[in-house]
Amino acid sequence: MPANGTPLRVFLTKPCGVCAGVRRAAETVERALAVYGPPVYVRHEIIHDRHVVDGLRARGAVFVDDLGEVPDGALVVFGAHGVAEDIEHDCERRGHDVVDATCPLVLKLHKEARRFAERGYDVALIGRPGDDEVEGIASRIPGRVHVVSQVADVGRLEVADPARVACIMQTTLGGIDTQDIVAALKHRFPRLAAPDGDACSAVHDRQKAALKLARRVEAVFVVGTSTSTTTRRLMEIVAATGVPTRLVESAAALDATALDGLATLGLAAGPSTPDALIEAVMTRLKALRAVEIDVLDGPEEHVRFRLPSRLRHAGERPEAAGSGYPGPGGGAPLGRGTVLSQDR
Repeated sequence: MPANGTPLRVFLTKPCGVCAGVRRAAETVERALAVYGPPVYVRHEIIHDRHVVDGLRARGAVFVDDLGEVPDGALVVFGAHGVAEDIEHDCERRGHDVVDATCPLVLKLHKEARRFAERGYDVALIGRPGDDEVEGIASRIPGRVHVVSQVADVGRLEVADPARVACIMQTTLGGIDTQDIVAALKHRFPRLAAPDGDACSAVHDRQKAALKLARRVEAVFVVGTSTSTTTRRLMEIVAATGVPTRLVESAAALDATALDGLATLGLAAGPSTPDALIEAVMTRLKALRAVEIDVLDGPEEHVRFRLPSRLRHAGERPEAAGSGYPGPGGGAPLGRGTVLSQDR
C-alpha cells in the first residue's frame, strides 16, 4: 500500500470536460448579462452543471421552466439543447427578445431531420423522451417521427415505407448508448439513411476515453455534478468496468482518505463539466498528495463556436468573473482551430 509520501500518478482523459456547444451557451448568458444587465431570463438551465448555473444565477440570470414566469417583452435565452417550435412561437406572441444559445450542432440536426421528412422518410429519432433536445428536433419534422429510446422500440415501429427510414441521434447520447439501437434499426431497415457530414462526437469521445482510462488505473473520479445526465451516464459506464468509481462534485469534497492505498487514479469529465472545476480538483489532489499528472492520448478538439452576432458586435467582451465558468477571461480556451459561426 503506497505511503502518503509516494507520488500518486493521476491520468486525465482526453478529451475531458466542457465541449464547444456548452461553452458557447454559458458564454452567451454571461455576455447577455454584461450587455443588457440583469435580469436575463433563461428557459431551463442553460447547461446541466450546478456550478455554472449557480454562478450565473448569482449574477442575475433567472432560470424558468414556463414562459408564464417571464414578463412580456423581456430578454429570453434558449439553452444549449434548444427548444420546441411552439416555444419559439410563444416567445413571438409575448414579444420576448430572444437570444438563441442552441448548440450549432443541434441546429444542424434540426435541418437534417426536416430534410429527411420533406423527402418522404419516416424519421427514427434516437433519444430520451421529454428531453429539450428531442422535443426540439421532433417539433421540426413535418412528417412521421418516432422517438426511439430502447431496442424494444424498434420492433414496434410502424413506417410508411421500410425502404425510406432515416435515423437521427440526440447529441447528448454517445455511441455506447446507441449502438444496439442503431444495429436493430439497420437489421430491420437495411436501407436506413443517416445525416451526411460531421456529427457531434463530444459525448462519445468522452465515454470512449473514460473506458480507456478505467483499464489503466486503480480508481476513477468522475468530475461533475449529478444534475448532468451525461455526467451520470459517464459514471455508470466507468463503474460497469468494475473499477472503483466516485462522483466528485466539488474539490472540497475530497480528503486524504479518498486517496488511501492508491498508486494510480484517473480523472474523467463529461461535456458539461467546466474547466474550472477540473482544475480545482487537480489543485486539491496536489494539496493532499504529491502527484504526477499524465494526459492519455485522445482526439484533439479544435472547434470553437462564436457567440450570436448581436452579442459579438455589442462592444468589447468583458471579463467574466464570478461564475466559475471558463468563459471569457475565466480559464483556458478550448483551443485554436476552426471557428464556426451561428448567428441566431
